[in-house]
Amino acid sequence: MVYQTEPDVRVLIHSQRPTGTPKGELILVHGLEGSSASGYARSMVHAALQRGWATHRFNMRGCGGADELALSGYHAGQTSDLLAFLRERRRASSLPLFVIGFSLGGNVTLKLAGELGDGARESLTGVCAVSTPIDLAASVAALGRRQNFIYQGRFLDRLKDRIRRKNRQAPDVYTLEHLPKIKSIQDFDDHYTARLFGFGTAANYFRTQSSNQFLERIRVPTLLVQSKDDPLVPFAIFDHPAIGANPYLTLLAVEHGGHLGFLARGKPRFWLDQTVLDWAEGNLPLPNDVS
Repeated sequence: MVYQTEPDVRVLIHSQRPTGTPKGELILVHGLEGSSASGYARSMVHAALQRGWATHRFNMRGCGGADELALSGYHAGQTSDLLAFLRERRRASSLPLFVIGFSLGGNVTLKLAGELGDGARESLTGVCAVSTPIDLAASVAALGRRQNFIYQGRFLDRLKDRIRRKNRQAPDVYTLEHLPKIKSIQDFDDHYTARLFGFGTAANYFRTQSSNQFLERIRVPTLLVQSKDDPLVPFAIFDHPAIGANPYLTLLAVEHGGHLGFLARGKPRFWLDQTVLDWAEGNLPLPNDVS
């Protein structure tokens, strides 16, 4: 399904329904240079359909092979498209609705919930964020460490390819002159993300778009799933006052899992899927709950 969020912006969404009446709906938001085809999203959908959930895999602007649907791209704090689709789902359905964000998508999800504050209850039953860089500057610094050069290189290759594709679409907007000097995610955000979206500098982009400053405003049940050995998201950033003070936030911290790599030794193998679905089902409203 192609959904229009603004006059000149459309996004690609893959929706699936289980047999019978769904117990609720899940909107899944992918990570940096991911898409609805990312393995973690497909795995979650498979588990959710088996357990009776309807699912919507939300592609951020230009993702999922849909460059032509929007001239502008996406960034880590861009919540407007997700909000537009969320409101459309609420108009179309009265089922409980959860948003699950992965990595950068988790930052978008948490930021949106915080921006909505008390108003989130009108649309959302709850949100979940997995392996989320709630402090963008800290996570970009982690990506720049020597031991993470493979991760950073993979992200940079995809981001540069995106600029090359967009240059063919709008060469006056997406210039190629800076590509040769891009050696890190910080460089890319300085020369492209900050300039294209009006943040000025990467530092200002990280400061204004990190979801950690929105955590205290969240007013719907929220689960944060985080591995202590995540190489891209320093666990220290979750020592945040809102996580202890805001009763709507639950931090599920595990010793091992890396970045989006939550596997169990026994069955079910994909521990994350079942854990998140258990949490969502535990937060479904009671049949006589009209709030």
